[in-house]
Amino acid sequence: MSLQSTIYCLDANVLIKAWESYYSPNVCPTYWNVLDELGAHGQLFVPSWVAEEIHRTDDDLSKWLKKSRVKVRSVTEEVGIKLKEIYAKDPKHQLLVDNTKQRSLADPWLIAHAMAENACVVSKEEKPTAANNKRVKIPHVCDAMGVRCIDDFKMIEELGIKFTCTL
Repeated sequence: MSLQSTIYCLDANVLIKAWESYYSPNVCPTYWNVLDELGAHGQLFVPSWVAEEIHRTDDDLSKWLKKSRVKVRSVTEEVGIKLKEIYAKDPKHQLLVDNTKQRSLADPWLIAHAMAENACVVSKEEKPTAANNKRVKIPHVCDAMGVRCIDDFKMIEELGIKFTCTL
């Protein structure tokens, strides 16, 4: 598969961290224009669970996502089947979700959507190491399920996106 035809499935943390820090719209509005354009061309999307996570806080990022052309994909029967496959592969995969803190509810759905749509997961989560292995992480489950997982910087590199600075 050429990178031109790669479809990217975005985790909420990619959008939240970029918005709040290094690609703030006040500093790098072009980044958000590029995401909008990629969404319009069907090259990236967010699962509905990810969108819900972002919309929980009615802030400027939530407003941007609602107005953008980034597609929000609903759960389909195939996505549900893929979720069952994730849990059947390893019972530890259920630990992706932290019900006690209502965190990471979208994580298994993110991977299931990527599997159903043959997409690459884009997440800020890092692969488990000795220091962070107490919780099952998205990259660990992606590896187990044969789903490619990269961070947003790698996605930008693969897409050949170049940003310029002006005064």
